[in-house]
Amino acid sequence: MFMEVAGEILKLTAFAGLVLAGILIILIWKKGLGTKITYLRFIIQIAALIGVYYLFTYSVWQLGVLIVILVIPLLLGRFFCGWLCPFGLYMDAITQTRKASKMRHRNIPDRLNKFLNVFRYFILLFFIALPFGLCLIDPPSSLDLAVVMAINFAGPFRPLSVLLGPLIPLIVPWVGPIQIGGLSLSYPYVQEILYYLSGISAAVFAWIFVALTVVGSFFVRRVWCRFCPTGASIAVLNRLRGLSWTPGLHIDKDEEKCTKCGICRRVCPVQVTEIYEQKGGKIATSMCTLCLRCVEMCPEQDCLKVSMARKTLFRSRNWLEPSSTE
Repeated sequence: MFMEVAGEILKLTAFAGLVLAGILIILIWKKGLGTKITYLRFIIQIAALIGVYYLFTYSVWQLGVLIVILVIPLLLGRFFCGWLCPFGLYMDAITQTRKASKMRHRNIPDRLNKFLNVFRYFILLFFIALPFGLCLIDPPSSLDLAVVMAINFAGPFRPLSVLLGPLIPLIVPWVGPIQIGGLSLSYPYVQEILYYLSGISAAVFAWIFVALTVVGSFFVRRVWCRFCPTGASIAVLNRLRGLSWTPGLHIDKDEEKCTKCGICRRVCPVQVTEIYEQKGGKIATSMCTLCLRCVEMCPEQDCLKVSMARKTLFRSRNWLEPSSTE
């Protein structure tokens, strides 16, 4: 037992060392260029994907992971969406493929984009309330809330497991829907589609979903993030008295230094307009995934800042490379 624990600790230590080495290499290699944060984000996204795969080898961790996802926006906003979500990594990789083919992206109309942002809260509320509704329809023999939630999370309907959909790796540590060369393959939400549906129709719907999200991500940046229930941020709570500090990690704008060049609007993967439209101060919109592309590409010194607990973590610089503005 001791040797197994020591082995796991050694693996995690080696993995953390490789991640830190990759970050250090990026910081040195990309010094002074406008894509430093983007490259750093890719490194951290890949590390998060490997970490999620490792955690999913232990089924007991899945509920813990879900709790962290739902609580983390209070402190970090949608940082999980921009930096840690595996589905976000897949969409970013597809975006890079589009850029390599020199094709332009498409934007969703702003009104529709904002509607989808609000609609994802109703989707989230539905999945959170569903276990309680199932308990009212078919009351369990035990009144222990923990037992009730565990039953509804694990089965037979598994409603809360849908919220873990974006975390599903392409290679899974269980028997996935596709087997190739001894590897089990899957895709976000595919297992839920196959679970709730049956027969040939389930496979058809699963492939349609994969095709729509892949093609959609090719033309529209971070298309699933627009209405993903898992990414529903509670940053809107900052409008309530006593919660104005949420989220702790956020972007600040200096109105006097903004020249309205519009670069922040063009480079935002999820089409956040508040950074451009807001006069100044804390950017508190729940649409922002904190990818920091706007801060990275802003050509005005100290116009945009990334802050946490009143400490500036990253700020815009007075430079611009026209070829990197997309």
